[in-house]
Amino acid sequence: MLVSVVMTLGGVDYAQPIDFHRLPPDHLDVLPPSARVEGALGTLRVRDRSCPPRNLDDEQLRRRIVDLVAQEWNFFGLSVVDYTRDEPSTTSSRKDRRRWSLLRPGDYERVADSIAGYWTITPEGAWIIENQNERWRRRGVETRWRTPWSAAFVSWVMCESGLDEPETFRRAVAHHSYIDQAIRARDNLAPLAAFTANDIGETPISPGDLLCSGRRPPYRSVSQRRSQMGEGARTHCDIIVTLDTMRRRTLAIGGNVRATVALKLLPAILDDQVGLRPEGGRRPPFVHLQLRAKPIPPSALENSSLLRTMACENRRLPQQLVGANIELASLSHC
Repeated sequence: MLVSVVMTLGGVDYAQPIDFHRLPPDHLDVLPPSARVEGALGTLRVRDRSCPPRNLDDEQLRRRIVDLVAQEWNFFGLSVVDYTRDEPSTTSSRKDRRRWSLLRPGDYERVADSIAGYWTITPEGAWIIENQNERWRRRGVETRWRTPWSAAFVSWVMCESGLDEPETFRRAVAHHSYIDQAIRARDNLAPLAAFTANDIGETPISPGDLLCSGRRPPYRSVSQRRSQMGEGARTHCDIIVTLDTMRRRTLAIGGNVRATVALKLLPAILDDQVGLRPEGGRRPPFVHLQLRAKPIPPSALENSSLLRTMACENRRLPQQLVGANIELASLSHC
C-alpha cells in the first residue's frame, strides 16, 4: 500500500498562494511556536520554554488539543496524506520516496522558526536548534530540518494545552518517552500521567487521543513495548481529530509527516465493542494513548470553530478539503 497525497484539492492553483496563517490570540490563546525563539535562521536561540498551566475541564482540554493541531495544520498548508487507498506500485525508488516532501521548496524557510519553537519545550531543544543553525550556515536557510521533529510537535501541543508538568506529560524528542509513561500509567505506576496506553481496539478512541506506530522495532502490542521500556525505538504518534464512521476511517494530525504538519486519513473498521477501530495502513498503530478525560463528539475537526473561522477568512480554504471528503460545519454563516 502506497501513500496517496492530496495536494491541489478542488483545483487550487498554487501559483496563486493561499494565505496560510495563525489566528490572533482572541480566537485561540496560544503563544505561537515561532515566538519561543529569537534571531535569524543560522543564529536562532531559545527565548521561552514555559508551559502555562490552564486548568481546563475534560471537554476544554480535548477541544484545545484539536484546535491547536488544526491551526498548525492550516499554517503549514493543509496537506492531506491518504493511507486508505490501495494504488498500483510506482517506479520511484525508495530513496526518492524518502526525500519527497509535501512542502514546496520556498516554504522551508517560512516554517523553520515554528519548528524551532516546537523544539524549545524539549530538554534537548537548545542544542538541536544550534546544530540546525550550523546546517543553515553551511547549506542555506532553505535547508529542511535534519532532526525528526514529530515528537517535539506533540510535546509542544501538550505544553500549550496546559499539561505543564513532566509527571503529567513527559515532553521529549522521541515518542517512546511518553509512550513508556502511558504504559506505566496503565500499570498504576504513573498516577498523574495524562495518558494511559491501550492495545488497538481495547478501548474506544476519541479526538484528543494519540495513535502510535513502531518502525524499529515494528511493535504490534503494548506488551511488546513493555518488555523494552527505556530502550530507544523509532516510533511515531499522531493526534486524533475526527472519527469518520461512514467512510471507515480515522483522521489524525501529526508533525514531520513528509516534512510538514499533515492530516492523515487512516483506515479503520467498525467493531461492535469499541466502535471505530484503526486497522491496517502502511504502518499500523500498535498503541492507543487514551487521554484521561471524557470523550467529545467524533467530528471535532469539522466542527472546530477555529477551523471554520480560518475558512471564513479565506473562502478558498474549503476547496483544500474537498478531495479528502472533509466538510466544515456552518460555513453558510460566514
